[in-house]
Amino acid sequence: MILSIESSCDDSAIAITEIATKKLLFHKKISQELEHSVYGGVVPELAARLHAEALPRILEECKPYFDGLKAVAVTTTPGLSVTLVEGVVMAKAISIALNIPIIGVNHLIGHIYSLFIEKEAHFPLTVLLVSGGHTQVMEVKSLMEIKTVAKSMDDSFGESFDKVAKMMNLGYPGGPVIEKLAKDGDRKRYNFTVPLHQSPLIAFSYSGLKNSVRLAVESAEADDYEDIAASFEHIATAHIIQKLKKYFKEVSPKTFAIVGGASANLYLRSQIEELLKPHGATLLLSELKYCSDNAAMIGRVALEMYEKEMFSSLDELEICPKSVI
Repeated sequence: MILSIESSCDDSAIAITEIATKKLLFHKKISQELEHSVYGGVVPELAARLHAEALPRILEECKPYFDGLKAVAVTTTPGLSVTLVEGVVMAKAISIALNIPIIGVNHLIGHIYSLFIEKEAHFPLTVLLVSGGHTQVMEVKSLMEIKTVAKSMDDSFGESFDKVAKMMNLGYPGGPVIEKLAKDGDRKRYNFTVPLHQSPLIAFSYSGLKNSVRLAVESAEADDYEDIAASFEHIATAHIIQKLKKYFKEVSPKTFAIVGGASANLYLRSQIEELLKPHGATLLLSELKYCSDNAAMIGRVALEMYEKEMFSSLDELEICPKSVI
């Protein structure tokens, strides 16, 4: 079995995955949403302290599996430096104590493999990653062949939802709150401009849209928030759809996947389903419980890396907060 640890942001998670069958034997995650909600976003130092408390508690429940562990895997990049360290220190301690190899995992690749938890992986894929910190399109041929073809120039899709929610004093995380508020709103009420709609670039940008929403919020009454949320969600999604349409003129997808925490947004899912129909492409989605950060996806990547003996030495294993694919 492989024990995997995820602590890149505000979720403390550990999983145990069986190597031969890919079966998930244990998975537990402790969320910090309640503690951070009062601040309207994640406070790194607070997150680190909460990881230091939560990870050992979860690890205690994993002791019955220790005798069967063949490796320990941990998220090393990208993420918050002070929270990544908590997971890496624990992984190194386990590696030394049990005399097993250690595997450093890229969190973004973990999101790709969230599609294949307890399953065989199938490639090639065109993948849209929409998480709290990233919005990017990747062509994935295998674990070793991942090419980013479009990414955000500033804010990400998920990050913009969090910031809009903060403008309205709706708490953290913002994605689910804005999505719920938008359901009863008028998507056409506020005529926000689709970002980069005249640009030939296949890239994403949410800073301008975020500023337009801020101005709308400042001049609106509280009972207008549903319409603002609906209009924002519509334009934020339309931006992704427009850029994907441009890209699909160059490369028509056969299998398309949406991964990352913001992939749970049902409006985004429905719009991409419509976009894919003319192409006859298959849409892959992670189970909702694996869309957000979790250790099961880190363990799933680790299975592939274990087979290829992609181990790190204790001295080499370092965090890299801003690494990308």
